Amino acid sequence: MFQQPLFFFRGLAFSGRDIVLVIGGLFLLFKGTIELHERLEGDEFDKKHKFFSPISWQIIVLQIVVLDVIFSLDSVVTAIGMVEDFSVMAIAVVASALMMMAASKPMISYISQHTTVVILCLGFLLMIGFLLIIEGLHFDIPKGYLYASIAFSGIIEFFNQVARRNRERLMSTSRLRARAADAVLRLLGGKPIQPGFNKNSDVLSFPKHEKQIISDQEKDMVQSVLTLADRPAKSIMTPRTDIVWLDMDCVDEDLQYKILELGHSRFPIAQGTLDNFIGIVSARGLLRDLLEEGSINLESSIRKPLVVHENISVLKLMERLRKSEQTFVMVLDEYGVLEGMITPANILEAIAGDFPDEDDQKLDITVGEDGSLTVDGWIDVRYASKLFGVDLVDEDDRYSTLAGFILWKLGHLPQEKEVFMEMNIRFEIIRLEGHNIDRVKVSGLQTLNS
Repeated sequence: MFQQPLFFFRGLAFSGRDIVLVIGGLFLLFKGTIELHERLEGDEFDKKHKFFSPISWQIIVLQIVVLDVIFSLDSVVTAIGMVEDFSVMAIAVVASALMMMAASKPMISYISQHTTVVILCLGFLLMIGFLLIIEGLHFDIPKGYLYASIAFSGIIEFFNQVARRNRERLMSTSRLRARAADAVLRLLGGKPIQPGFNKNSDVLSFPKHEKQIISDQEKDMVQSVLTLADRPAKSIMTPRTDIVWLDMDCVDEDLQYKILELGHSRFPIAQGTLDNFIGIVSARGLLRDLLEEGSINLESSIRKPLVVHENISVLKLMERLRKSEQTFVMVLDEYGVLEGMITPANILEAIAGDFPDEDDQKLDITVGEDGSLTVDGWIDVRYASKLFGVDLVDEDDRYSTLAGFILWKLGHLPQEKEVFMEMNIRFEIIRLEGHNIDRVKVSGLQTLNS
């Protein structure tokens, strides 16, 4: 009776079964489209379409029952014709419904955690709805095509989930704070520095349709602050070779001349060599002694500095500076050899960038016609990473400058004009000053623009 023709249209007979299939297919297309749109649009869709607010569980159960009837319509009709005891069929239907309810919770839990699986299932829903409409209109499409497409899509999604899991496992091995910095930059509208981008590649940029509210400098500062705990003290210190110090063995005239010529407010003081450093002296106190007493009394002016290991994190160093009365920090290596010096100005520069004064060496960057860059070897490796668009930073902080990166990769002091390739970039040593790498030419950056 359910399959008896109810009416005819253009020579086609439509039964109750056909009408149910068409209505069910339209319902699936409607629900699938709404759900897919909601997944893609998110909260904005909910705000604009309050009609589709959360509904009661009774309505959801009713929808499931209707869909179950539609999908199993042929089977139900066949079962009614075959079964002799209606109670047996009723028990079978109830048992299948209970099994579906039991399996629904873990399936929903898994699907809700994987957005791509949700989109894939909604795509299947749209395809099945379209197939129901076609079948209700008496068009014969082999269901094997449907099953094959579903199986193929499922295999592709399986590989996608495996790739995502491997990607998450790889990210979990990277430093947590670096990933947190990247996440904050994304929230601010920027993108983390990744291989394949250079300075001109809009590394930290807003989408074209959005107004840039936070400047690039502010985003750089946020990134610098979030990575302070991962940076060692040696990465921000003034290196030993650049420290200006006073020698206790010098006569008062030499000390006075040096203090007045350099104009610093404080000086490290040592005896003979910088390795024998004793402490910190105030230039104002020394000059006051000279004016009041006629001579410089170094011993009474010496203050003990804060001494730290070169690998202490900048964040811990800041905490120790807060608890200390001294603002000068002497940095030692594991053998007790002086490596450099840190002041609050060094920490500020690590966050906001360099503040050059008259005595500072200017950073010299020359851009060649071929797109190459000729830079100083002493530039910070993190700044070089931003400049070149590649990650040169060592996770173990075994070097802090571009010259240190080159020495680490080569394993020896290079000669002038020596060339080596790293990360598809060509590094050429232009000039040496003694044992220091003074100038480096970096080329091959034009490949990053393509």
